[in-house]
Amino acid sequence: MNIVIAGGGLVGLTTAALLRPAGHDVTVLEQAPEIRAAGAGIGLWENALRVLDRIGDVRALGEEIELWFYDPAGRRVRAADDRFLLVPRPELNALLAAAVGPERIRLGARVAGFGDGVVRLAGGDTVEADLLIGADGVYSQVRAQMLPDSAARPHDGHYAWRAVVESDLRSGTVLTVGRDRTRGGYHRVGPGRVMWMVNQFDAGPLTGRKRDRALVRARNLAGDGWHQELLDMIEGTPEELILENQIMVVPPLPRWTGDGVALIGDAAHGLSPHISAGGTLGIEDADALRAALEKNDLAGYEQARMARFRRVREFAAAVETAASPAQYAERYAAFTRWMLATV
Repeated sequence: MNIVIAGGGLVGLTTAALLRPAGHDVTVLEQAPEIRAAGAGIGLWENALRVLDRIGDVRALGEEIELWFYDPAGRRVRAADDRFLLVPRPELNALLAAAVGPERIRLGARVAGFGDGVVRLAGGDTVEADLLIGADGVYSQVRAQMLPDSAARPHDGHYAWRAVVESDLRSGTVLTVGRDRTRGGYHRVGPGRVMWMVNQFDAGPLTGRKRDRALVRARNLAGDGWHQELLDMIEGTPEELILENQIMVVPPLPRWTGDGVALIGDAAHGLSPHISAGGTLGIEDADALRAALEKNDLAGYEQARMARFRRVREFAAAVETAASPAQYAERYAAFTRWMLATV
């Protein structure tokens, strides 16, 4: 089958790398001028790693993390017995792109429309396709044409701040559940480099500079000297390096497939990042779609994945509304146990 994949991110590249050995002729369209990573690192659970094992030695790229949460006083709360792998995004994307092959990746190619077996690109070029896979993220152009009323929506005043900074911190990952619906912490993403992150639900009015806004929320995570290193990192981060985002989510869709088209990853189900599993679940999508194409059963892919994500959204809402660090950890553990047991 001649397959075109819109989007050269984690899920698009994984999909292409899985479909090539199955005998499909695959072309990846990436609108950016290069294959690049959004963010410094990504946590991948075992269900995603088992899929990626068939592509390359992803496990060798990452650092295994034992997951704990902390309360604002620094007391540890067990989240789950399972561990995830923290993988640097640039190295992961490079491995996946090499598996796909540079000759199969078109850069600077943005999808402008599709139909009748043809994908139209901005600028006038066309590409023939038996199947177009929309792996082009929360702001998917493929989804916009397929389902015009499906634009991504703000997630209830949910904002996030993050930056990658130089640091000699040796602790791998610290995640704190704080006051006023604030979450955050930091994790090491390489020798001498740490990514700090803070997010808040119902953040209210944003005043001051980005650094000021991040510090106000970070203080909800800190008490009695706990997390002083986080506050110091934010204080020392140049304003221009701080990323501030209104979290956007994709609403539940009436369908994921159409005539010669299928959605996958964030294009199909962009979630709030507070459950830290969007990449893992997108990789699940890629393998499910591969299996469905072997059976010529796109409808089966759609039905199974939509049903799974109805349950994911229930877990995500439960985690979001947890009233205490202990309840947050308990609900998060329930989600990860379910995800790993039912994949």
